[in-house]
Amino acid sequence: MESHVKHSVGGSSLHTYHPCRRNVPFRIYAVIHICGIVALMYHHVHSLVTADKPLVTSMLFIADVVLALFWAGTAALRFNPVHRSEYPEKYVAKPVVDFPKLDVFICTADPYKEPPMMVVNTALSVMAYDYPSDKISVYISDDGGSSLTLFALMEAAKFSKHWLPFCKRNNILDRSPEVYFSSKSHSWSDEAQNLKIMYKDMKNRVEHVVESGKVEAEFITCDKSRGVFDLWSDKFTRHDHPSIIQVLQNNETDMDDTNTFKMPNLIYVSREKSKVSPHHFKAGALNTLLRVSAVITNSPIILTVDCDVYSNDPVTPVRALCYFTDPKIKSTLGFVQFPQRFQGLSKNDIYACECKRIFVIMMIGFDGLLGPNYHGTGCFFNRRVFFGSPSNLILPEIDELRPDRIADKSVNSQEVLALAHKVAGCNYERNTNWGSKIGIRYGSLVEDYYTGYRFHCEGWRSVLPTPKRAAFYGDFPKSLIDVMNQQKRWAFGHLEIAFSKYSPITYGIKSLGLLMGLGYAQSPFWGLWSIPLIIYGLLPQLSLLCGVSVFPKTSDPWFWLYIFLFFGAYTQDLLDFVFEGGSYRRWWNDQRMWLIRGLTSFLFALIEFTLKNLNLSTFGFNVTSKADDEEVNKRYEQDIFDFGSSSYMLLPVTTIAIVNLLALVWGLYILFAGREDFVLELMLASFAVVNCLPIYESIALRKDDGKLPNMVCFSAGTVTFVLIVSGYFLFK
Repeated sequence: MESHVKHSVGGSSLHTYHPCRRNVPFRIYAVIHICGIVALMYHHVHSLVTADKPLVTSMLFIADVVLALFWAGTAALRFNPVHRSEYPEKYVAKPVVDFPKLDVFICTADPYKEPPMMVVNTALSVMAYDYPSDKISVYISDDGGSSLTLFALMEAAKFSKHWLPFCKRNNILDRSPEVYFSSKSHSWSDEAQNLKIMYKDMKNRVEHVVESGKVEAEFITCDKSRGVFDLWSDKFTRHDHPSIIQVLQNNETDMDDTNTFKMPNLIYVSREKSKVSPHHFKAGALNTLLRVSAVITNSPIILTVDCDVYSNDPVTPVRALCYFTDPKIKSTLGFVQFPQRFQGLSKNDIYACECKRIFVIMMIGFDGLLGPNYHGTGCFFNRRVFFGSPSNLILPEIDELRPDRIADKSVNSQEVLALAHKVAGCNYERNTNWGSKIGIRYGSLVEDYYTGYRFHCEGWRSVLPTPKRAAFYGDFPKSLIDVMNQQKRWAFGHLEIAFSKYSPITYGIKSLGLLMGLGYAQSPFWGLWSIPLIIYGLLPQLSLLCGVSVFPKTSDPWFWLYIFLFFGAYTQDLLDFVFEGGSYRRWWNDQRMWLIRGLTSFLFALIEFTLKNLNLSTFGFNVTSKADDEEVNKRYEQDIFDFGSSSYMLLPVTTIAIVNLLALVWGLYILFAGREDFVLELMLASFAVVNCLPIYESIALRKDDGKLPNMVCFSAGTVTFVLIVSGYFLFK
């Protein structure tokens, strides 16, 4: 493993790191907790030998084994978490400043779920970087093949000639026009007021076109553009159409409105699609951009951003260069991943969309080992990383795709564009290494996680800069059903990795070592998280309702082992969250959402994954909607759960909520009657009830459209009755 040390360039430090202060205490506690887990396993084995009801004891044993494995993965990432700092001002102050060319990839797929104005703002925010404009090329992959998106980007190209020089002359930090013009903290100059009017006019034109569903002739201002829109004929569909590559802005000829500096390249790409050819969803779109950009510009540095993630810091590329240009690490540095941040989170973040554990806590843990994983957005790549290990370059099928080739031909030349259309073809990847050994790797719906994992296994390293000003801000779902669908897709994709030949438990530990392999094993096995939740959410409670105890009594020493392991794990979880800037209320909502996800998204991802592997079902890819809904937004800001339309995924968590409430009421009655046999069962039911308060509120008190659907409540009540009857026969 390559050690992380303080590196310097030209006598000036460009980046530093420091381990977290909690590292040593957490390592000491890990040893104690492991001893507790070993003791618990011994207790279970002994109980299995002597148990009257081996089925119940076996289920509790299975639940604790799964929980122990998840804790081991978490503990591995607590071994050496680090924080980094970089100094871009020192980079630009060097006597000779080298700014390599930068290709930016932005992916979109649906103009109605991902509004084109959102894509426009993302594109403009990266085009306006504090970076030589003639060295930036922005590629927009439109997997929906929509003329509406192309029209919006044409409008963005016109507006950028005014927006970019304005930002750089005035040192504007918010380079997304929507964010800048929505801010109330600015004192507007005449120039800013004029720009705001121009932006509103552009926004009105784009939104009118999207609302009407077509680009009307009156909005097409030149014959060249009109010819492009003629491609959208009656035979053109989003799943069956030729490749479209349109250079909307060319840095060889286009200048800003003051004729002072060259504009960045802006290139629209929609890969060829056929109903009989594989699409590979986002991974396929990114691989197409890799090939198209290699033919046109072949920049050594590549930035990937989602269409709903705008740049929030204009010096972010220079921060990445502080690492890429370090001679001590650049030979094995594959990518620089910035943390995901989200705009507009409510104070308490009831759906835990901040995902602090996934995008921050786990990532700084990875960074202290071999580096963070790829998140799919906000990541700067060394183009070389896509073509084999650091010591073994895998040659692409044509020389024009080599990562070390110098692209010296005109962007608009017929030869270049013809080859770009060829490599964007839907059959181009057949009988090649694309998706297996070259490019973004296929094999999982979570292509970002899988690709970053494979890069690490090949010997590449990565780093996680954590600047005070967020490098990027993204959007997030604001209703529970959208959160569940998104998480189900992620969990399904992770299960594809967990049970592949590249499983982190086998291939990962062998390639990366024990700690990194265990850290990587957490997410792929998310689906199994539902097993202990169901067992601990139902079994002790049903036993309580039937008057049979499954846990040790307070007089039994094993009682205190359960108390220690439960409160110890939750205290560590809380400290992790708070030490990384989270609030106690957000932590509570975060741990509650892990319980809800486990009983909804992860459970049904596990079921659908099993059915798919038995050839009984298929799993499709759905784009998460980023469109706003006023009522949904209002409930979110008021910390009111929006359960959305009726969904079968809500049935298990609603059933468990009802069972635990009944168990709590009955347990309190038993406790007041003088029996203390069920203290652990009562504590567990109390914990579940407090976490399920939004469900009880929805069932009993709410009448708005966001409440839990009546059919789900009725079905959950029916299932609860069946479970109680079944529990009677199980425990009696």
